[in-house]
Amino acid sequence: RHFWGWLNAVFNKVDYERIQAVGPDRAASEWLLRCGALVRYQGSEKWQQDYNGLPTGPLGKYKIEAINATESCIMYRGFDYLDGLEHVSEIKLQKCIYIQDECLKRLSETKNLQKSLLQLKIISCGNVTDKGIIALHKLTNLEYLYLSDLPGIKQKETTAHVLQQALPNLELELDLE
Repeated sequence: RHFWGWLNAVFNKVDYERIQAVGPDRAASEWLLRCGALVRYQGSEKWQQDYNGLPTGPLGKYKIEAINATESCIMYRGFDYLDGLEHVSEIKLQKCIYIQDECLKRLSETKNLQKSLLQLKIISCGNVTDKGIIALHKLTNLEYLYLSDLPGIKQKETTAHVLQQALPNLELELDLE
């Protein structure tokens, strides 16, 4: 278990020189795919899942529109890769054992995501609590939030109310026990 934690820390280490060299979308794609997530680019229906099959072409041509981090090892440490992404409209975090409240707070404070993110799904992430969900209130353009199987959510009604107050246009779908 210690080895996997170390390896995940290596996967999530931000390479700022790489971001400068290839641009934020390419660098973030590399990070996400290394960690087992999928990305979809603007103008494409296909999910990119193969690191070795990343599209080539002019730098900046491929803009990440959606992230599916199901069962990936993304963690807070790598979230700096998200800073330069300007076109991400949907994110799915499902069965991400390293996603915790600090990650959601960081997501919510990412200026570009505050503008572009429209849909967010958080499913079966055991380390997420009410505090992390409430932190999402800064995602002012968020239109849809789906929360399911989050045992750390203890104050379901209160948390939902706080979010609805902060984001009146939000469609909030809860599947919490």
